[in-house]
Parts: sequence; structure tokens; C-alpha cells
Amino acid sequence: MMQQIYPTIPHTYAYELNKDLQFAAAHYVPAEEAGRCRKLHGHTYFANITVAGDTLDSAGFLVNFSVLKRLIHERFDHSVLNDDRESFDDERPDRFPTTEVVARTICDIVQRYLDGTENRPRCLQVYLRETPTSYCVYRPKAGEAHD
Repeated sequence: MMQQIYPTIPHTYAYELNKDLQFAAAHYVPAEEAGRCRKLHGHTYFANITVAGDTLDSAGFLVNFSVLKRLIHERFDHSVLNDDRESFDDERPDRFPTTEVVARTICDIVQRYLDGTENRPRCLQVYLRETPTSYCVYRPKAGEAHD
């Protein structure tokens, strides 16, 4: 993966970790406004996940890079996103697998994992590139849950 510069989010945490990863997935957006994207099509998504916190775990990690990759890559790589009914739902417009909703979903998955760790860091941002010219940045608001 090519090194990229991502938007940053100001914070007061002592540590910030960023993990780049990519996954190939297909999706469709079942809405009239989606135009040609209503048809099944695929992308190679590039994601950057930003995690921050003040405390390291017993192994000296804020979070292990390999855990972040496993959480997202194993779930979404070589999949049809619309088939993941836990994350996406053709009956709810706020759950269509648009770039925005996929970015929010990645953040939610990562944060659920982080909430169960001893040091409880926060997922501050997910940058998700869908095409070479289109990307989304999702930043959860403080105290907000999106399940």
C-alpha cells in the first residue's frame, strides 16, 4: 500500500495509532438516488483506522495492529457487503452499504472490540477510500453509539 497522508483529528491522548488496510468487496445501494450504484459492483477499499488512548496494555500495545486487520479484513474481504445483515440492511436507508455507512460500521466494530480491552482506547476516525477519487472520513461524536 502506498503511504498516504490522512486528515488528522485533534485530541489530548498520549498515544495515537493508525492502521492501513485494504479489502475487496462488492455492494449495491438499493435507492433510486444511487443511479448506476444500484447494480452490484465491486471496489478495492483502502481504509485507515485511527485509535488513541493514554494507557498501553500488558504487552505494551495501544491495540495490536494484527487485531485491527483481522476484525475488518476477515469480515469484509471478498464479500458482498449487503449480505452482512448484522451491519447492513436493504430495508433501512441509514444501513445501506454506502461508503459513509461502511466507514461508520468499521468504527463501530473496532470500538466494540476496544471496549473489551484492559486499556479501553478509542477509535477516533475511519478514513475509507472507495475509488481513487472518492473517500469518506467518519469520526464518532463523543459518547455516541451506532449499533
